[in-house]
Amino acid sequence: MTSGDAPPVRAVLSAALDAVGLPTTSAGRTSAQDRADLGLPEASKVCVVLVDGLGMRMLTERGGHAPFLRSRLGDALTLRSTFPSTTATAITAVGTGELPGVTGMLGYSVRDPLHGGTLNLIGWEDTRLRPREWQRADTLPEQLLRRDDAPDLPRIVSVGPARFVGSGLTECALRGMRNVSAESLADRVAVTAAELRRPDVAAVYLYWGEVDHLGHKHGWGSWQWGEEVNATDGELAGLARRLPAGTLLLITADHGMLDVADRIDVATVPALSQDVTLVAGEGRAAHVYTADGTAPAVAARWREVLGERAWVAQRHEVVESGLFGAVTDRADAAGDVMAVMAGRDVVVDSRTQPPGMVELIGVHGGLTDDEMDVPLIRTVV
Repeated sequence: MTSGDAPPVRAVLSAALDAVGLPTTSAGRTSAQDRADLGLPEASKVCVVLVDGLGMRMLTERGGHAPFLRSRLGDALTLRSTFPSTTATAITAVGTGELPGVTGMLGYSVRDPLHGGTLNLIGWEDTRLRPREWQRADTLPEQLLRRDDAPDLPRIVSVGPARFVGSGLTECALRGMRNVSAESLADRVAVTAAELRRPDVAAVYLYWGEVDHLGHKHGWGSWQWGEEVNATDGELAGLARRLPAGTLLLITADHGMLDVADRIDVATVPALSQDVTLVAGEGRAAHVYTADGTAPAVAARWREVLGERAWVAQRHEVVESGLFGAVTDRADAAGDVMAVMAGRDVVVDSRTQPPGMVELIGVHGGLTDDEMDVPLIRTVV
């Protein structure tokens, strides 16, 4: 299967819940259809592990750091991330089964409709907007909780750090799960195994973010990234040994990553900054907000400056392309213009973006296979 034909990452939790007898519908499909696409068997329990930022190319090219995961790549699937290929968008797609045109989770950040500044769709700082008001689609657990037999259904548990409980992204993507806090990956592994031994628990979702964090900071070719992947791989091998017999273990990611070749700073290029009021989103998929009536001219100038380094399109063109999936009432959250970078370049704006974001080494958000292709490792323990 080529990456262009690959199933979407949004199907993972839908298919996993269906495997343990908890059917749902999302994106116009049944969970049984998603499960068939992913080739998942029926199981008594299921554990979904999402390793943030562990793309398929990264895993295959540096698989020496991940002997457990590498040993299972022969039966793995390649899935496609969302567009943009970024955490807020992809994890919400996993939790709801819906694409970003429905959830409104259109990137790392968009323009805040209340004050015109940046709305961070992970942190939700500096805004009066509530995550539930923004992302209105039911999560898959919420679908199940609305059933008449909900009190008799087994539970779905999310395992992660205490700071994520009630956070903006958790509310958008995973509400309806019972949250159990654990900080280190070793502790999360222990808690996950213990939860799945409870008779009232059918599914556990476990998240680990350090691979992505070190990739952003040092690049995925760095020794620091390799050491973290090696440590993560060891803990996941231990998880497989500790799960109850018959558990379906699924290990996936939200997106991949590539290391920056060149940065184009809007602040230093007058043709890019003219009539631009805000740049949000990702360095690889920028939401460009413009002064009233100037979007066509801004798009033309950006195309002229960036050339083959980017696909530059106005909002209606991006919506019509289908990259966001079906779009409901959040189309106006996207930039008036979007710049989706090719190669390994990024576009940043040092006028408003913090230095830590401008200077990232490892990045994602675009449409290259490096960013979009993620593994789905399937094991019945």
